Amino acid sequence: MIRRTETTTQGLYHALGVDGYTATRCWEKEGVFRLQMEVPSSCHRCPKCGRGDVIHRGTFDRTVHALPIGTCRTQLFIKAPRLEYRSCQQVLNTVIPKVVPHCQYMASFARLVIDLRKMMIIQDLARDLEVSETMIRSIDKKYLQQNFGNPRLRDLKIIAIDEIDVGRRHQFLTVVINQETGAIVFVGNGKGENGLKPFWNYLKEELGQLWQQPNKITAERLLKNWCNHATESGIKVLQTMAKTLQAHRSGVLNWYDFRISSGPLEGINNKIGPLQRMAYGYRDQVYFKPKLYALHLAKFALIG
Repeated sequence: MIRRTETTTQGLYHALGVDGYTATRCWEKEGVFRLQMEVPSSCHRCPKCGRGDVIHRGTFDRTVHALPIGTCRTQLFIKAPRLEYRSCQQVLNTVIPKVVPHCQYMASFARLVIDLRKMMIIQDLARDLEVSETMIRSIDKKYLQQNFGNPRLRDLKIIAIDEIDVGRRHQFLTVVINQETGAIVFVGNGKGENGLKPFWNYLKEELGQLWQQPNKITAERLLKNWCNHATESGIKVLQTMAKTLQAHRSGVLNWYDFRISSGPLEGINNKIGPLQRMAYGYRDQVYFKPKLYALHLAKFALIG
């Protein structure tokens, strides 16, 4: 009988997404099922180093939404320790597991909202779960930002571009669509060239990964794929850029053989300008050239 009770309790905890917690009290009031919970023993350790040499400095309470039980809304009243971490020399509230940081709901509750949001509008979902529309919108927004906030552009081959009118004041958004999958990969404010500027920056960032590859072979493969996608995109500016990169492919990839940059050259160019301004120009090149030879030793103070 005891084993069956323990199994039932563990099953309930697992269903609610609170494995490891301990319920000290439960009651129902006004259609809300309430559980007083204590955090797992792992919360009595430093979350950074995992050491248990801590000093208890009281407790703090959190009230969060959990998965509903039947038709009843479920609330957890969690009591958690406030600890002084000796190794870190800090007094902090312990990190509560399975609770979304800085939010009033469990991770399992957020997953339920995300699943139901695919079939229900915000107003109906908030009414059925008896929470605010703001909470539903916040969960949905966080999910969308985490999963779709940075669309993958490397696999783009063919894109379509369209402008949509939103609102009454003729506010436009420019959307870029992956022609093969139908997925929107970019949404820009405005229309025309201004609406697409951030998208070109995204593509430049994608190309910027060329210098972060582990070796020359991998970099050459990335460059080839990027140029192929740019050529097939049908966008003139990308096609021109791809032709330029292909024409200088060996020179670009030589960086992996000789990892040098144009930094010293740019530094010298930045010093030549102040040198000329300080002397109002040099008409005597016999004097000017030695000054250039010694320029790498010069230090200029910026006067503003």
